[in-house]
Amino acid sequence: MKGYLEWLLDILKNDKVYGPILTIVVAYIIYNIIKAIISKLINLKKRSGYEEKRRRTVVNLITNVIKTFIIIISVIIILNIYGVDTTSVVASLGVASAVLGLAFQDTLKDIIGGTNIILENYFIVGDIIEYKGFIGEVISFGFRCTKIKNWNNEIMMISNRNINDIVNLSQAKAAILIDIPIAYEEEVDKVEKSIKKILKRIEENPNVEKGTATYLGISSFEASSVTYLIKFLSDHDKQWQARRDALKEIKMILDEDGVKIPYNQLEVHNGKNI
Repeated sequence: MKGYLEWLLDILKNDKVYGPILTIVVAYIIYNIIKAIISKLINLKKRSGYEEKRRRTVVNLITNVIKTFIIIISVIIILNIYGVDTTSVVASLGVASAVLGLAFQDTLKDIIGGTNIILENYFIVGDIIEYKGFIGEVISFGFRCTKIKNWNNEIMMISNRNINDIVNLSQAKAAILIDIPIAYEEEVDKVEKSIKKILKRIEENPNVEKGTATYLGISSFEASSVTYLIKFLSDHDKQWQARRDALKEIKMILDEDGVKIPYNQLEVHNGKNI
């Protein structure tokens, strides 16, 4: 029994036994301390639901990078304990990294782009963005690609490396311009009084930004009508409904006030009475 205990103590005193164990324990403690510090620094104040999600994403991103770095350092230390020449290992890792970087450069660009999107707050899930004429809502976001869905439920996947071609429309309201064609025989003062009623009714629409409905004046003279122009702002995902509601109000109020909206008419003759 005594010989067995001495053998066990000799093993435990061997740096090749306790060295790796101690390295792993210290690395684990350091990782958790750094993770707690980062989490505390980023969460210094109360945040909205979106900011909380973004904070967690950033914390996970940073801690994963740190974890990978600590694991690499720990492996190098353990290899040194066992007498392995880590200089050649590090050099081999550098060559391997260069080869992999060339082979997966597009993937790496996507990951870098995804990281920039998060850190620079380009957009979040729920934002309306435009990519090469395709406008839609961000329905999912990953480090490699972003999915957006338009009003026709068509889904497009965008590689995050194309971040420079993406326009975030949610950071500003959509400007909606509506031309109102009025017959030439209608008096301008009468028409403008009706337009004031229209603007007031449009302002009551919950999809319209309050205080933005304005009358811009007469915009053109057409073949059979004078065109009056109005403008208001709305969220990009609500602009189409806001426009439809505004057109309905325009028609109803002009009918109530007896203001004529001209339309194309065709006269047919039988040829005998010409």
